[in-house]
Amino acid sequence: MSDFKVQPRPDRDPKQSRQKISRHSAEPAQPASAWARLTADIPSFGRRAAVVATACAVLIGVGAAGQAAEQATPQATSEAAPAADAGQTLNFDKTLISALPAPTAAPVAPQSVAKPVTPKAAPKAAPKAAAAKPAAAQPKAAAAAKAVAPAKVAPAKAAAPEPAAPVAVDDPAGAQAYAASKLSSYGWAADQMQCLKKLWTKESEWRTTATNPSSGAYGVVQSLPAEKMASAGADYRTNYRTQINWGLDYVEERYGSPCAALNFHYANNWY
Repeated sequence: MSDFKVQPRPDRDPKQSRQKISRHSAEPAQPASAWARLTADIPSFGRRAAVVATACAVLIGVGAAGQAAEQATPQATSEAAPAADAGQTLNFDKTLISALPAPTAAPVAPQSVAKPVTPKAAPKAAPKAAAAKPAAAQPKAAAAAKAVAPAKVAPAKAAAPEPAAPVAVDDPAGAQAYAASKLSSYGWAADQMQCLKKLWTKESEWRTTATNPSSGAYGVVQSLPAEKMASAGADYRTNYRTQINWGLDYVEERYGSPCAALNFHYANNWY
């Protein structure tokens, strides 16, 4: 093989301007100015603006056409509806006319020949109606009276009167008679009544309400204090029988007999 040697590119003068070097044999190219470049781009910019304007016009036209179509459709429907209603009304009128009966040719009697109608039933019906009104009104009146009438109130039971407070009665004769009837129950003879009569005459004169102002002794037997007689009964302040029953028990227990109690009284002026 033979050796291949690359020929070196001849050196170019660095001071030589690039604008003076040209590939062809024609005149060297002149540099383009800024105004030339701006005017060269104007035609392409105008074409773009024209395309955009055309597209906008197309879109606006399509929108206007759609809106006009929507407005035309309800108007056509509204115009068609009255026509359909009119047709239905006409058909209904025809059906109604055909359903009516044909007029008869019967002669009409003159009014002068017609006999006057006598109102016979009216007077009878009037009394019946008048009678029916009161009959119907009676239940209503009764119901109204029941509604207005106040409810019956059960009479309140009268409260039982409180028992009257017992009143003491001074009855010396009655007291002596009661004492005499009680002697035999104690085994005492009738002559003991004389001693008992003198004893309680000196003490109280046989009065139920006799009261000693100095000592407070009370009753026929002059019990001191008066509450001792409560053992014989709660009415010891008003009942001479209760007082005598307690006094006879006291004489028997303390002295044995009325005469022994009288003798003690004579000696001590109390018993």
